[in-house]
Amino acid sequence: MSGEITTGPAVAAPAVAGQDTTAPATTAPVAAAFAAGPLLLGVRHHGPGSARAVRAALEAARPAAVLIEGPPEGDALLPLAADPQMRPPVALLAHAVDDPGRAAFWPLAEFSPEWVAIRWALAHDVPVRFIDLPATHSLALKEPHGEQQPGEETAPAPQTSETPEASETASAPEASDEEATVSPLVDPIRVLAETAGYDDPERWWEDVVEHRSPAADATADALTPFTALAEAMTALREAYGDGGHPRDAVREAYMRVQLRTVRKEFGDAVAVVCGAWHVPALAARTTLAADRALLKGLPKVKAEMTWVPWTHRRLARHSGYGAGIDSPGWYGHLFGAPDRPIERWMTKVAGLLREEDRFVSTAHVIEAVRLAETLAAMRGRPLAGLSETTDAVRAVMCEGSDVPLALIQDRLVVGETLGEVPDSAPAVPLQRDLTRSQRTLRLKPEALEKELDLDLRKETDAAKSRLLHRLRLLGIGWGEPAESQSRSTGTFRESWRLRWEPELHVRVAEAGVWGTTVETAATAKAESQALAATALSEVTALAEHCLLAGLPEALPVVMKALADRAALDADVGHLADALPALARSLRYGDVRSTDTAALAEVAAGLAERICVGLPPACTGLDADGAEALRRQIDGVHSAIGLLVAGAAPAEGLRDRWGTVLRKLAGRDTVAGIIRGRATRLLLDEGRLTEDEAARLMGLALSPGTPPTDAAAWIEGFVGGASGGGMLLVHDERLLALVDAWLTGVPADTFTDVLPLLRRTFSAYEPGVRRTLGELVRRGPAPERAGGDATDHAYPGFGPGLDTARADAVEQVLHLLLAPAPERAEATA
Repeated sequence: MSGEITTGPAVAAPAVAGQDTTAPATTAPVAAAFAAGPLLLGVRHHGPGSARAVRAALEAARPAAVLIEGPPEGDALLPLAADPQMRPPVALLAHAVDDPGRAAFWPLAEFSPEWVAIRWALAHDVPVRFIDLPATHSLALKEPHGEQQPGEETAPAPQTSETPEASETASAPEASDEEATVSPLVDPIRVLAETAGYDDPERWWEDVVEHRSPAADATADALTPFTALAEAMTALREAYGDGGHPRDAVREAYMRVQLRTVRKEFGDAVAVVCGAWHVPALAARTTLAADRALLKGLPKVKAEMTWVPWTHRRLARHSGYGAGIDSPGWYGHLFGAPDRPIERWMTKVAGLLREEDRFVSTAHVIEAVRLAETLAAMRGRPLAGLSETTDAVRAVMCEGSDVPLALIQDRLVVGETLGEVPDSAPAVPLQRDLTRSQRTLRLKPEALEKELDLDLRKETDAAKSRLLHRLRLLGIGWGEPAESQSRSTGTFRESWRLRWEPELHVRVAEAGVWGTTVETAATAKAESQALAATALSEVTALAEHCLLAGLPEALPVVMKALADRAALDADVGHLADALPALARSLRYGDVRSTDTAALAEVAAGLAERICVGLPPACTGLDADGAEALRRQIDGVHSAIGLLVAGAAPAEGLRDRWGTVLRKLAGRDTVAGIIRGRATRLLLDEGRLTEDEAARLMGLALSPGTPPTDAAAWIEGFVGGASGGGMLLVHDERLLALVDAWLTGVPADTFTDVLPLLRRTFSAYEPGVRRTLGELVRRGPAPERAGGDATDHAYPGFGPGLDTARADAVEQVLHLLLAPAPERAEATA
């Protein structure tokens, strides 16, 4: 019947003696290889053994066409695989035109059988096509921005080439509840391994497939492994059905339809490279009408596709990739090593450890190789695998330590390789503009995380900063702000932590709706966010982002929204949340030479309104509300300091803020933690003498004050990272007041104040806590004869000068600070 297909796995013919496996592309297909129909090459995706076997099979069979499991929209992109600029790992990226966030990836590494088949076909001028379900259907079937359901990350094995974003969910329509419960999820490799007596499926697969040497592949029948694997998968599918993946039926129906079409053009001399799990389905007898019935009514979306760089890290299973492997770096080494893979691997490990300043000699390498081979022989393995090499490296090169082994796992076993795609690959305009900016600024995307320190006084560094801030505004998280390595507190320095992930190509495509360049897209998105913002703090944060990103065109819209929200918002807490961002924006504007006059006016107005409304807002608060307002007061205090230092409209603001703090410090109706913080801020500013601070502390810690209120006052005064511990260390009067109050707390209320005190003192540095403990343990020093007892109440601390101790270090300081001739004379 013409509507039937019988594409059973072809049985290999015996190899012809002296056959030239490197014959030119014009060599006709080997008829015996296709005697039983198209050649079905079942593989495990991302496996070097499968890749070598596919290459050998193609060389032996010389098919007239090569078909590959993948989205047909990628056919037009296949010639780019031969471009010299194309360097795997790479991935086909498909996304919906109207919703770029609805996207899917099909990754390919150098050791992926599909990549080897593509490269072979292009090199031999053989037609090559993708035959899996089109992305236009798989993306339509995928839930928009949806998370993968449990159990869908692991493909029915051998694993599919899609990422979680392009999992089986994205490749077939929803199955009914009855269909979904027919078969449990099955891992075929695990089943085959257990049948062979292995408890580790990865170890079984490596022994049977991955560790086959190239020399052995060259002498053996190239098609026999595929025949055996097809028989095994046929038996598994007879036993387990769809293996818990009923949606595969649609994909396999489409592949059969495509195979029929190609056979009409090329006959049976066709090779199909697909997951071994699908081989029995492609070899099954079905009618064209039945297959088309499965495909009828599939939803569609308009999709675009391109090549994007990929990374070895994203090929790893622990990254969440359903078809991932445990050791992409190791597999890449096995595929690329022409001979002696263990010796070459140990040499790589030694080189890495030497770069990290660890002593590794040639003798270490030799002994590690011997140990790995001995372990493989003892364990009955044909070749030392990753477990044997790891054990040998740990024992010989790492001296039993797992710390350097973690570095080897990260850098070599998994690897940080980032692929490259040619400039001619299709891309959205925003991606092209970003690529131009990266090249102009010499900011090369890298898979390995790196630190970037910028000096904003340099034009190139300032341009890098603007680019990274614009990308953050667009939701493209290539860089994240980090603490400066130089630990500079100046505003002219920035530090970033950069790491390029393949998913960022999707974020770029999503951001493309805002504009064709990074600057115009960021401007448009900032304006949209300003108009949509409902909270004052959102608009102030946006204004800060605009200044950091250098978006002057967006500032008028943002400033109008800011003025409107500020005029309508009467909540002091909201105003206090908004002011710090505005103050930082003014400071950043000064560094970047940005006109921030309008912003300064708004910030000064907010500060004035806070000064008026803060005292009434500090009464009647519970503990959580008081703590939140205390943090806001800290932020406002820092912000006002910045405003006074750099903004003309803030004249007299510091005095008004000081008056507000005095009101807060002296009112009994204000929460204790806020009164304590106001007192501390006044003391630090020099607006309160030490005697006045001691008086206020004495009142707060008087016997008539409830212990919990007193503990809250102490937390506000000396708590957090405000340096309160050092204040107690160097001011014995305050320490004596705290000590006296603490020792006088009744036993029945001590447990009530203990959590507050522990929270306060646990924030101190260990050295500060230790010093405070020593001072309290010693107690006040005895009164010196003829001296003031308060001068040195605690040994080594106090306002007085200990001349004897100062004289002891004078000579050392002279040696350190004196000019060179004087130092030479002194040492002589």
